[in-house]
Amino acid sequence: MATFTLPKNSTIQGGKTHKAPEGATNVKAFKIYRWDPDDGANPRTDTFEVDMDKCGPMVLDALIKIKNEVDSTLTFRRSCREGICGSCSMNIDGLNTLACLKPIDEVKGDVRISPLPHLPVVKDLVPDLSQLYAQYRSIEPWLKSDTPPPPDEERRQSKEERAKMDGMWECILCFCCSTSCPSYWWNGDRYLGPAILLAAYRWIADSRDEATGERLDNLEDPFRLYRCHTIMNCTRTCPKGLNPAEAIGKIKSMMVARQG
Repeated sequence: MATFTLPKNSTIQGGKTHKAPEGATNVKAFKIYRWDPDDGANPRTDTFEVDMDKCGPMVLDALIKIKNEVDSTLTFRRSCREGICGSCSMNIDGLNTLACLKPIDEVKGDVRISPLPHLPVVKDLVPDLSQLYAQYRSIEPWLKSDTPPPPDEERRQSKEERAKMDGMWECILCFCCSTSCPSYWWNGDRYLGPAILLAAYRWIADSRDEATGERLDNLEDPFRLYRCHTIMNCTRTCPKGLNPAEAIGKIKSMMVARQG
């Protein structure tokens, strides 16, 4: 994993400073974590001064402007620009969030941007999500039912049954929550973390799914579920306003009920 270190005698965190175009009067500084595995250098922070009169309102707009006009080597993920895909998740001003949904004017002073914390870094703002996706696969996130569907029609739910999945199906797997969780930082190899447990409960709560017992058995482990200590970082940081901690609590309650 790349770790941030500062070279000796550094005055601007060891990085380069790219000044705003001459004549710009509305300037904002973006301090961006940089690391390239191929250049052999330590991670650094580069400063980019951006003319805000010629930039869109979101942090992602600034990143795209920097990449297009100043430094084409700057590397980050992005896709939808609408808070739907979760690709541009990163740490902005100390909070894990989506760059496409983070207004620049919400940040007082310089905008500090780094990758999601406590993950291996692929390059610059791109974290390695391999472990998280492997954990997602482990919960088998698809409908499991031994009962054949009704002929020529869908598996129906009542409005009340459908409403039980609200607050879970909206998750876009940006992993802002998991990477804000200290329990996941220290036990991420065994603890599934809030994003995956929220996804697990989405299927447990689905009235059409017939594998509730199997799914709970899969989570019955001192680490996979029970490393959650309800710190609530996950809920505070979710850019979609979801509550993974509540879903984890409901799974724990189901575990207690089945044992009683």
